[in-house]
Parts: sequence; structure tokens; C-alpha cells
Amino acid sequence: MVELRAITEENFIDAFNLKLASGQESFVSHPIRSLAQAYVYRDQCQPFGVYADGKMVGYVMVIYDYDIPEYDIWHMMIDESMQGRGYGNEALDRVIEYIRTKPFGDSNRIALTCSKQNPIARKLYESKGFRVTGTEDEDEIELALTDE
Repeated sequence: MVELRAITEENFIDAFNLKLASGQESFVSHPIRSLAQAYVYRDQCQPFGVYADGKMVGYVMVIYDYDIPEYDIWHMMIDESMQGRGYGNEALDRVIEYIRTKPFGDSNRIALTCSKQNPIARKLYESKGFRVTGTEDEDEIELALTDE
């Protein structure tokens, strides 16, 4: 079973030690960069370690955009040595459950971006109900999940 745990003083080094598989650096930022963003946006975001059997196997950050309003999923990644075990799938379920508690504000929209060159991630997101919105930025497309 996968669980999310807030990144804290006790576990942030574990997040720093996560590794992306070769070639994935163009798809997602490393947690070091993401945690710097989390500090800047600390009043509207929550970084999480993705845990399986008590060990951090990945990272994800949830941020609330007050201007839209919507929840965004940023920088989701699973360590290269832990990929292919379903952890990303379960982690996405946990993230959606967390967002549905509306921790930062009211919104029924969850958005994320995905590289056009990453069909594996896109397939995962679409399996959870995310749909392409038509918004694109360079090599990324936006997908959104809306509870109506």
C-alpha cells in the first residue's frame, strides 16, 4: 500500500536521494528544485514523499492556484529503482484523495502537465479520468480532472 507523507525536516534528504531513470530528466524536475518551489509557494502547496512499506519511493507536490482556482499536481516521480511496480498509479490515487479534501480552497478541478514525449505518464493520467484540455506549452500538454 502506498501512502503520502508530508516532506519535513526528517525526510527531505530522502527526497533529495531519489533518482530519475535515464531520459526522464526532460519529463520532470528533481525534488530539489521542487522543494525550492514549495518553499516559495508554502502558503498554497504541500510536497509529499510517496512511501511503500515505510520507504520513500517517490515524490509529488500539490499546489493550489488561487487565480483560477484549481489544484495542480507538480513534479510527480517514482525512483528509477522502484518503477514498474504500480507505485505511481497508487500515488496518483492518494493525491486525488488528498485534493478532494480541499486543503487550500474550494475547487473541483485538478490539472497537471505531461510531456508530449511521455506516453506512459499520459496513459496513467487518462486512466484516472484526466482529459487533454487543449492547452499546450512548448513540449507539454495540460490534462485536467473535473468533478462535476
